[in-house]
Amino acid sequence: MKAIAYQTAHALTAEVGLQDIDLPVPRPEGRELLIEVQAVSVNPVDTKIRNGVNAPDGAWKVLGWDATGVVTAVGPQVSLFKVGDRVWYAGDISRQGSNAQYQTVDERIVGRMPSSLDFAAAAALPLTAITAWEMLFDRLQIARSPTPSGQQLLIIGAAGGVGSVMIQLARQLTGLTIIATASRPETQQWVQDLGAHHVIDHRLPLSEELQRIGIPQVTHIVSLNQTEQHLPQILESIAPQGHFGLIDDPRVLDVMPFKRKSVAIHWELMFTRSLYQTADMIEQHHLLNAVADLIDQGVLRTTVNEQFGVINAENLRRAHALLESGRAQGKIVLAGF
Repeated sequence: MKAIAYQTAHALTAEVGLQDIDLPVPRPEGRELLIEVQAVSVNPVDTKIRNGVNAPDGAWKVLGWDATGVVTAVGPQVSLFKVGDRVWYAGDISRQGSNAQYQTVDERIVGRMPSSLDFAAAAALPLTAITAWEMLFDRLQIARSPTPSGQQLLIIGAAGGVGSVMIQLARQLTGLTIIATASRPETQQWVQDLGAHHVIDHRLPLSEELQRIGIPQVTHIVSLNQTEQHLPQILESIAPQGHFGLIDDPRVLDVMPFKRKSVAIHWELMFTRSLYQTADMIEQHHLLNAVADLIDQGVLRTTVNEQFGVINAENLRRAHALLESGRAQGKIVLAGF
């Protein structure tokens, strides 16, 4: 099968990096599905692993943790899917990724693909939808009710993949007042169109921007990037007994200043359930099916913003470069081989 892979961690400027190669087609075991990949999207996790994780000696590392495809074979213990089903998933970071024609994935972290979307449009959503859903409803424990709650959600870095889904979920399924940060006119318009009640500029002090819109403190803050840079303003802007969630990787996270306000701090990594084979691992299957239903009902929309052509090394390098520039809006997808 065709695949895009590398052997040594590298920056995009390396002479030998992501390459078009051939690998054996894997065989599904246990509760695994063998999926013929139709489309993928690119996430910051791809660039982080490419920059920092070597493949085992003599082996190849296949990136990609966002895909849509068709089930072509099933393991002996599979009960949720059958051959021919159209599916979407983010996968397991401890295993080979989706930048290949075929991939094996545990059925408990796979959902049915929305029937109203094509493979490319759907591929933009699995990882970000899981991350946003788990942060809102599993970590922050926000009530799923559209009744106004008197609470606020500040999303820092809201124009990216996770933020683009989180805005929609929060607007459609909760009673929160949603404040999104974005710094460019096009990204500010993007987050407003997705449902943010207010848009502020994260290049300016967040506390001053919140004062400008008449909301001096917020009950919930989710930081999706540059947390270390924004931490002092997060501390100033969060209400006493508030909730702070993050998904990125600050080199230092001093939580002691939050003690005075009794702020609860929540990490979200959507790979935790698959990494540790948790007892509730199947919740990602249910979650993806719920999101598919919301899309087919017209409640949520795809967040694809760039289509980079077929799945090959050249196009993936272009996608990685755009992500690393910090100027990506929504999601980048590639489709077909």
